[in-house]
Amino acid sequence: MIDLRLLREDPDRVRASQRARGEDVALVDSLLSADERRRSSGVRFDELRAEQKALGKLIPKASAEEKAELLKRAEQLKADVKAADAERDAADTETQELLLRLGNLVHPDVPVGGEEDFVTLETHGTIRDFGAEGFEPKDHLELGQILGAIDVERGAKVSGSRFYFLTGVGALLELALVNAAMAQATAAGFTPMLTPALVRPQSMAGTGFLGQAAQDVYHLDKDDLYLVGTSEVALAAYHMDEIIDAGKLPMRYAGFSPCFRREAGSHGKDTRGIFRVHQFDKVEMFSYVAPEDSEAEHRRLLEWEKQWLTSLELPFRVIDVATGDLGSSAARKFDCEAWIPTQGKYRELTSTSDCTEYQSRRLQIRMRDGKQVKPLATLNGTLCAVPRTIVALLENHQLADGSVYVPPALRPYLGGREVLEPVAE
Repeated sequence: MIDLRLLREDPDRVRASQRARGEDVALVDSLLSADERRRSSGVRFDELRAEQKALGKLIPKASAEEKAELLKRAEQLKADVKAADAERDAADTETQELLLRLGNLVHPDVPVGGEEDFVTLETHGTIRDFGAEGFEPKDHLELGQILGAIDVERGAKVSGSRFYFLTGVGALLELALVNAAMAQATAAGFTPMLTPALVRPQSMAGTGFLGQAAQDVYHLDKDDLYLVGTSEVALAAYHMDEIIDAGKLPMRYAGFSPCFRREAGSHGKDTRGIFRVHQFDKVEMFSYVAPEDSEAEHRRLLEWEKQWLTSLELPFRVIDVATGDLGSSAARKFDCEAWIPTQGKYRELTSTSDCTEYQSRRLQIRMRDGKQVKPLATLNGTLCAVPRTIVALLENHQLADGSVYVPPALRPYLGGREVLEPVAE
């Protein structure tokens, strides 16, 4: 959530942010009104309680005649205090509910617009000309079948559409990617973490995933637990309700977990293969920093993502995501999109978001800097979303006979293999 003081002092900035996101601008005025009622009812409650306490001291000293009047006033005050207390609680509840619906303030440099209004910041690597090499590229599913690496038919039989098995060298490739990603993160100073896949409602809401993203979340009604769509949720809630000494910052974690997404609204999109699925594994970077360091940390996370994709020898570009395509918690987001040959376009492989103080306010995570205690900033960045990375690797590094070149960065984790070979029929 944002700082209420900022809302009061500069509501036009908040309105502009909501407008840029394509979100409800009227929410800002509703929140201002609720906050004013909360504060005025709080003042009235305090005034009535003060009078009630003062009256309580006068009654024992009053004459019989005065006492009757004072007791009458005391009865009225009791009713007024109760009403003011109820009014204050109702206004506070409404304020908090509205505040939770408000998106983070968009960074002023974010391009304004929808999904297609991003700005390309960088392009890396060379897109292969398969025609010049004399063959037509196969898509990742065909390659996965040739290699005995991917089985979507049995995935659908066992679990339904958008589920899959990684088999043989496909399973080994996932393990290689995860271990290589964790090795890079650990070398960069991240603490490796294996995180829970089920979290409580306050953890999911605190990270902002029960707002606009709620339709993509799996909920276990019987247990009132949520399946995470990213280990960001568990990593953000890890320090919930804590005060962290400023001297310990930055704190960086690399979480590995399964991720679950309903993919609501994606009917008909990416139905072939394993690009868009309901369950996948991911290595996620997460940082806690002082608010003034968040922009620099955001660039660091992006550099680590670029380092990873470069080590895999993938052609990719970096985009500055437009306002209408930001998650509610992100003030700014950079995506790294890898080239997918059979689609003839770049597709998202990693993303990194600067959430500023938005999540820490919701989760009550603060930092102590001397005598000052204040919210800190949180940031997240995908290092390796496994299925999409496999898609990009197979398609970009395929050879004419259906085998696939293995980049040197992965070879130590694949028993030294330089090429993934087709399996015998």
